[in-house]
Order: sequence, then structure tokens, then C-alpha cells
Amino acid sequence: MERGMNNRIKKLRNQSTTTSPHISIERGILVKEVYEKYYGSVEIPILRALTFKHIMENKKLCINEYELIVGEKGEGPQSTPTYPEICCHTLEDLDIMDSRDKISFKVSDEVRKIQEEEIIPYWQNKSIRKKIFDNMTPKWKECYENGIFTEFMEQRAPGHTVADGKIYIKGFKDFKEDIKKSLDSLDYLNDIDAYDKKIQLEAMDICCDAMITFGKRYSKYARKMAEKEKDETRKKELLKIAENCEVVPANPPKTYHQAIQMYWFVHIGVTTELNVWDAFSPGRLDQHLYPFYKKEVEEGKLTREEAKELLENLWVKFNNQPAPPKVGITLKESGTYTDFANLNSGGVRPDGSDGVNDVSYLILDVMDEMKLLQPSSNVQISKKTPQNFIKKACEVSRKGWGQPAFYNTDAAIQEMLRAGKDIVDAREGGVSGCVETGAFGKEAFILTGYMNIPKIIELTLNNGFDKNSNKQLGLRTGDPRELESYDEFFNAFKKQLKYFVDIKVKGNNTIERIYAKHLPSPFLSTIIDDCIKSGKDYNNGGARYNTTYIQGVGIGTVTDCLSSIKYNIYDKKRFTMDELLKALDDNFVGHDGIHSIVSNKTPKYGNDDEYADELMVDAFNTFYNIVNGRRNTKGGHYRIDMLPTTCHVYFGSVMGASANGRLAHKPVSEGISPAKGADTNGPTSVVKSASRMDHLRTGGTLLNQKFTPSVVKGDRGLENMASLVRAYFTMDGHHIQFNVIDKEILIKAQKNPNEYKDLIVRVAGYSDHFNNLDKALQDEIIERTEQSFS
Repeated sequence: MERGMNNRIKKLRNQSTTTSPHISIERGILVKEVYEKYYGSVEIPILRALTFKHIMENKKLCINEYELIVGEKGEGPQSTPTYPEICCHTLEDLDIMDSRDKISFKVSDEVRKIQEEEIIPYWQNKSIRKKIFDNMTPKWKECYENGIFTEFMEQRAPGHTVADGKIYIKGFKDFKEDIKKSLDSLDYLNDIDAYDKKIQLEAMDICCDAMITFGKRYSKYARKMAEKEKDETRKKELLKIAENCEVVPANPPKTYHQAIQMYWFVHIGVTTELNVWDAFSPGRLDQHLYPFYKKEVEEGKLTREEAKELLENLWVKFNNQPAPPKVGITLKESGTYTDFANLNSGGVRPDGSDGVNDVSYLILDVMDEMKLLQPSSNVQISKKTPQNFIKKACEVSRKGWGQPAFYNTDAAIQEMLRAGKDIVDAREGGVSGCVETGAFGKEAFILTGYMNIPKIIELTLNNGFDKNSNKQLGLRTGDPRELESYDEFFNAFKKQLKYFVDIKVKGNNTIERIYAKHLPSPFLSTIIDDCIKSGKDYNNGGARYNTTYIQGVGIGTVTDCLSSIKYNIYDKKRFTMDELLKALDDNFVGHDGIHSIVSNKTPKYGNDDEYADELMVDAFNTFYNIVNGRRNTKGGHYRIDMLPTTCHVYFGSVMGASANGRLAHKPVSEGISPAKGADTNGPTSVVKSASRMDHLRTGGTLLNQKFTPSVVKGDRGLENMASLVRAYFTMDGHHIQFNVIDKEILIKAQKNPNEYKDLIVRVAGYSDHFNNLDKALQDEIIERTEQSFS
């Protein structure tokens, strides 16, 4: 089925969805040219600025046929650049990317030749990835290699950051003026950091010039294309593109069309400078665009259909940009083309009033009509959100492809206030990536990696020994057979968890300094408050708020394991610790009685069962207390969030059987969702259990729910769906998202993938084509509990 409001959009969407993702070597070549010329002769921030300038002055321009918004990261749609200064891919990496069945990238012979002859010889011993692994301790490497935790920054730069409204009221000429004022105010007599600030500000200034040049290049290019264009309609469109690019990004946008183009130029700039895990997000796009939309509609210069068409152009631009290729463990924790650009609609305005406007509804229409993986689109729901808006969002969601996700505005604001943010900054913020809360345009909120909490339970049951790797990974906290009470067991678990978090944080602190010293982001710093004011880089504490996250994975599995141990061994004495350990070692083969008890006759999280839910709260509070409040190296603090991307599959693959009945190497639970098949009392019980967690102390939690289409059909189904969201948010739940699909369809799609090429499902904090998922993840989605309101 062709999607899009007209032939233009249908053709652009078709180009985006049928072009194979492929590796572009252009950026890699341009980066190397600058480093060869300037490395060692200029300060690192200047080097990075000159690198950005060289790319923006020399990268190939692309204006696709029919499009109205211009700019690509590579040479064209689905062309993804490499970032050898961060991760220098080996020839084996390229072969794997080219040949793997899932999330592959085509690698041409020319690209392979340049990588082999130019990129690898220069970068293989200089990349950030090399510096990271050279500086990690043997224990850190053991933990990383054996699935205790992951590390985002070994193939990605710090990021997950989001635009606020400043780029719609300022152009880069204005940013240059701000930089000049900051430079002029430097106090070399009393400020020992004045020189460092000078270098950083000069680097930002170079980046502003680079962006201005980039826009002018596109303006000239569009005019040249217009001169050759024979179709008068297209000629006018190209001249309009040229006019827009003459205005932005040098100056603030004057029109709705220019506002969208302004954002897109900034998006390309941020993601060209560095691959900021993985994208840059537009944040509160409906709030930013509405003043332009309202003015032009009232003046008769813009119709709703024209506004919608421009947004659909933007959707295609997002979808043209696959996430940069990942390899190894990083691919396992995030195996998707999705770039995690997350678009917020609704919420509240800076004064606390309802933020839903005409553009909010327009975005829902576009989302529904385009049905693209990118951008990841969500709705922010507050107590003030109109019922019509939430029902409209539910109407789109129940069509079964996983968008939009639903976020609790009031909870997100409380989360930010608890973390010390200003009330206005909190109201103007929201979520990015999967579910992560931040102050848009003002915060560096950096995700550092996932923590495999279920595996730490497993290690506790084995006195710190990892049977999967045959190594003593953890502390020797005692033979569990000799622990006389559940409290003794739980205290052993707490010691193990703290031990591994300490190792992770020590590594994080080193990695933060490596990026601050070797890979500053002067362009990104330009558009994030208060980097210009402070004269400090985004990667070095320049932002107004600086938060470091560790993500907890598998709370459902953890809870049910604790419940199994406490309920069956210590409370009811149904079997002994020794009997459980033997059953786990045998993957429950020959232990059917124990497996039946732990799987089916033990209190489980997700059923509004106080016994299990209290254990969940204990586990959550333990993780929170061990991580939260630690100082990072940038003047901020550590926080937690609870999400997995695809890491719950990887984490399960490096584990044996679990005390809750989970078999060896099967996925652990995802997000804060109950373990597979554990939630048997319906969706209201799930949200009641999940709400017992104090979401307001996190930076985000992720809850998946699955319905068959028949459960949410008709007006009654729509009301039930909206009421579930409202009820959960009333209980301070942070986020909820839905898969609305028949299990039988998923099973058929797994067996006959060619017949279901367009099937999209909700995975974690993002949607993906079912065919793009590994079988283990497909199985996990198939086996999620199908809920019913009855």
C-alpha cells in the first residue's frame, strides 16, 4: 500500500523505504584530511571545529526529486557516514555489515578499498574506542565481555540530546554575536580557565560559520537546479528552497517552511559532527512550529494541507537516516536501523497551561498516514490534555504499528524538579531516545550503558562465580546454601550489585574525561544552554544540567526470582536452596516439579500482588540507592532509568536458567514490564504493579502492553485504552506503549517474512519492522502476554 497524502510524498516515501542502507566513506575521508593537516598544530576544540567546517564546506549536496526539505547525512537517502575518530571499523566489520541478515549495510568495493588503504592505517590506533579499551581495567573488560553491563560510548559519542525553541528565534549569525559577547567578557586576570574558554568559544564560532556556509551552498545549488529545470512548478519549488536556504540557518526562520528547514539543517549539523547515540531530536515540535503555522494560516499564506505536506517531507527526511552501523555487543544491545529521534507532541506550555494545539493534531495525522519507523513519535499527556487528543492518539496506536507512545507530562516534570531543574525548563522538556527525561536544549543527559540485574541475581546464587564464562566475576558473598534467611540472601545481592555498579562508574568517569579531552562537540555546544555562557563544551560540563544515566534491565525477572527464592525456600520451605541450584544447573530438565512451582505457583510481579510487588520495590530501591546521586565528572549527578532497547535479549543469552522458571539463554524481561507470561490478571493489574515503583525518582521507565485488535475495537475499546493510560498516569506512571496485533499474524510473519514485509511492531522504546528483528526478539514479542479488559 502506497502511503502519503499525494504523489510527491508517495514517491519520496517509496524512495526512502526501498533504498538499501549503505555505507558512505565521504565523511571518513574529509575527517582524515583535516587531522592530517592540523593535528598537533591547533588545540583540540579548534581541530574539531575545523573538521566540522571542512565537512560542511565539502560534503556532497543532495536535493532529491520532488522534495521540499533538503539535506542528507550522506550522499543521499539511506547513505550512512562513518565516524572513524570514534570507532574505526575493521575490514571484518565491513564484511559482517554487508553480509549479515539483519540490520545490514551494503559496502561497495570502493568503500572497502578506501577503508583498507586510508582510514584503517590512520585511525586504528587513534580512535576513541581504542582509547577507551586501553584505559579500562581488566575487571571492567571482564564484566563488559560477559554481559554484566554494556557501554554506549565505545561506538557512539555522548548525546541523545534535544532541540528547544532557540533555533526558531535565533540564526547562527545571532549565535555568533552571543559568542562574541562571551569572548569579550573573559577575565584573563582572575579566571584561570579563561584561555580554555577562549579556545572553546572560537571553536563554536567556526562552527557557526560552517553552518552558514552550508545553507548558502544549498541555496546556490537549488538555484542552479532551478535554472536547468523545465517543469515550471518544480522550478518555483526549487527557487523557494533556494530562498529558504538563503535565510536559514544564518538567520532565524520567518515562515513555517523555513522553521522546518532550520530544524533539519541543525539536525544534519549535529549528527554530522558526531553520531550522538544516535540522533538529535526535535523535542516539542508542535510548540515550536505553532506560532509560524498560526500566523500564516490566519494571513491566508498557508493551508492545513500545505502544512501537512511539509511535515510529511520532514518525516521522510528522518526515515532517510539509518542509525550508524553497530558491531559486536553494541549491535546486540541496540539492533535496529532506528536512529532514536523522538518527537514530542502535547504536554504543557511554559506557564503550565495545556500545550495541545492544531499542529499537535496535524502531527498525529502525519504519523498515521506515513507509518514510518522514523521519527519515533510520542504524545505527552498531562492532566490538562483534552480527551479528544488522547483518544485520537489511541486511535492511531490501536492500528497496530507501535506509534505513538504515551508519556506522562506531569510525571516527567516532577522527575526533573526532583533532579534540581527549573520549573520552566522542566515544562519545556520531555522525553528523547526511548523514554529518557531531560530539559530540552539545556541538558546533557548521557546514557552510559545497561546493567544486567538478573545476571547479578544469578551470580549471587553462585557465590560470584559465572558459569557461563567459567570466571569469578563477582564477590564471594557466601555459599547460598549456607544463607539462613532471605534477608541474608538479599544483602548478598546488594553487595554484588554495588560492586558491579562501582566498576561501571569508575569506567564511566574515565570515558567522560576521554571525550572531554579528545572529542569535544563545539557545534552541538553552540545550541545547548549554557555552553556559550560558560565557555565550556557539551562534553565537558558546559550544559546547564549534566546528568549521567545507568539503565537497569530486567526488573520483572529480578522480582520473580526474588519471589521464588523467598516464597518457596524461606517462607513455605517447598524445596531447598540446594535443590533449586541443581534445577538451575540442569536447566530444569528432570526437575518438573520445581519448574512448575516457580513458574506457576509463586507470586509474580504484574498481577497487583502485594507480596511480589513489594519485592520489586525493594529491588528497584536498591538499584536506585546504589546509583543515584553519585557525582559525575561534569558537575552533575548519576540517575537511573529502566529500559532495555534490545539488550534484554542479549543479557538473557549470557545467562543460565533463572529462579523464576526462565530457561537458559532466553530473554529476560524488558523495561519494567512483567516477565513473559507472568502477568495473568489483566492490564489494570499490570499498571497497578508497575505504579508501585517510584517513577518520579527515575529519568524514565518503559512499560509495554500487548492487545489483540478485537480488545480495543470500537468506541468501547478506544475508551478503555484511553482510560488505562489516564489511570496509569494518575498513579505517576512514566510511560506506556502498545502492540495491537494478533499473535497468529506474528507467527505467520516469522514463517513467511516475504508476505509481511511492511509489518511493524513496538519493540522497546521504538518501533521496527518485524522482519528486521532477530528470531529471539521475534519470539519474545510473540510470547508477550495478550491482555484483555475483560
